[in-house]
Amino acid sequence: METAIRGRLTLSPNTVFNPKPGEKQSLYRGPCTNRGILMAISTSGPGKGAGILDKPVIERTTPGRESEFDVRKSRKIAPPYRVILHNDNFNKREYVVQVLMKVIPGMTLDNAVNIMQEAHYNGLAVVIICAQADAEEHCMQLRGNGLLSSIEPASGGC
Repeated sequence: METAIRGRLTLSPNTVFNPKPGEKQSLYRGPCTNRGILMAISTSGPGKGAGILDKPVIERTTPGRESEFDVRKSRKIAPPYRVILHNDNFNKREYVVQVLMKVIPGMTLDNAVNIMQEAHYNGLAVVIICAQADAEEHCMQLRGNGLLSSIEPASGGC
């Protein structure tokens, strides 16, 4: 390969490389679309000729290990949803308490009674605040047991 690199080599709109004989320079100068690939170029002495590209180094993640980008993506938390129990004139209070304790994980007898009482006197009560998928599942289970329920986004968080 007899092509000589002289002067400036434009690599992208944000990157300009000015080679000096015998130096290794990083090609990265500014935004880079793929930071996992790094390249270096070395130039030989005057009159000898061409620049040589070294083999690119590619960042790889091992199976079961996430890259930083994946970890940042997974840290985004889904917005919370409220599961709401509506009062009805069909189910007995004891049955409502039993269903709440069966369907909602970690529901205590005292909490179930308080939620049932609130729904009975106020027309509705918040059963639990959780992720949307869980809220939909709890709502469907409550409905499957004959209770009136719905979900809504929880404005203001938990």
